[in-house]
Amino acid sequence: MANETVLIIGGGPAGMEAARSVAELGYPALLVEKRDRLGGRPDEEHYAKLTHHFRDAEEMIQELLDAVTSNPNVTIMTSSEVVGCEGEAGNFRVKVRNGASTEDVEVGAIIVATGFQHFDPGRETQMYNYYTFPDVITLADLEGMLKAHQVVRPSNGQTPERVAFIQCVGSRDRQIGNEFCSKVCCGVATKQAIEVKQQLPDARVFIFYIDMRMYGYWEPDLYWPAQEEYKVNYVKGIVSEVLPKGDRLLIRGEDTTMGRPMEVTVDLVVLSVGMEPSEGTRKVAKILDIKQNKYGYIEAGGPTGVDPVATSRHGIFVAGAAAGPADLDDTFSMAGLAAVRAISAIRRLNLAKAV
Repeated sequence: MANETVLIIGGGPAGMEAARSVAELGYPALLVEKRDRLGGRPDEEHYAKLTHHFRDAEEMIQELLDAVTSNPNVTIMTSSEVVGCEGEAGNFRVKVRNGASTEDVEVGAIIVATGFQHFDPGRETQMYNYYTFPDVITLADLEGMLKAHQVVRPSNGQTPERVAFIQCVGSRDRQIGNEFCSKVCCGVATKQAIEVKQQLPDARVFIFYIDMRMYGYWEPDLYWPAQEEYKVNYVKGIVSEVLPKGDRLLIRGEDTTMGRPMEVTVDLVVLSVGMEPSEGTRKVAKILDIKQNKYGYIEAGGPTGVDPVATSRHGIFVAGAAAGPADLDDTFSMAGLAAVRAISAIRRLNLAKAV
């Protein structure tokens, strides 16, 4: 008979939601996380509030954490990594390393929820001077400041009077090979712009963008309120460089709406860095022998090409940003579907053997 345990690799939002779903459907879930705690990116990078509902991130993560830690059907292994996998759907034999020891576990299906990493803006040309000027930061850096209610210039600790976001850093860029849109950056930058204005009402906030890509309810919940209520300035243009100007920063580029050069002096520059497949995603894909697309994400679709959580290997599924750029709504939807698909695969195998 097929083993009924579902292995979930990754303890972020996708992994915890998948584990919760499996457990609540009455099947045992084994959740493996390489960090010493669950929570994924929102926990690791100290997210403040979440798009698009402005939920407190710590509160949301705690709800997920409580759901998995309180369910007797969920076994959690932290500070652990999957290092080997043999067998087939219904009877996978997986090696899990915890410190110096390695444990063999048997599972019937696997869900990969290894998430993403942020693009390193130092890999693109240093036209933004991320590693040169301390007042050039990323979305992740600002998120931590917002959570702490300490939005300041790293160079001197002063409150910024003018804040600028630069969109599509590391996304939609053929030169570096990331041709895809990272999907969440416009919404996250707009959410953060609103939060900056809430915490610093007198600050002027600019968002320099190629195209604003607001999905679903982000348009009414974020984009229009940012402009109409919080007076965030959206500038359609291309930023060519960030330079020092006295003790401030000069953004230089082209205003593509007006068709003319532009120069704007600000105190703080926030780079809206996109998503890339995490190191864990790339590593686990090789260990499990499942296909990756040309960008390094796990290739979803399965044999039919239309199953958003199926991988190239029967019995192994994917959820969240391990399959490509995803917001939290996408992530939770995929995690629930992956849980159902994993259980369905196990049940079909057991029904076939029973006949």
